[in-house]
Amino acid sequence: MADKKTMTPEEKALLQAKHRLESAQARDRRKERNTRTRRLILEGAELEYVVPEVREMSREELRQFLSFHLQKHD
Repeated sequence: MADKKTMTPEEKALLQAKHRLESAQARDRRKERNTRTRRLILEGAELEYVVPEVREMSREELRQFLSFHLQKHD
């Protein structure tokens, strides 16, 4: 593409469409990330409600706790 001073109307329109697409994709990624974050927070809150002692566990301790208790029920 030529520089902005010599862009044809078609080139400008193509560049604008590209930017609109990139913007829409960024909005979609942000929405998906926010949805995942909310789900993880709510699931963590449910886990803390059901098993309050997990609040005091490290992530590794939590992983081991969950692995142990979930394997037990297989």
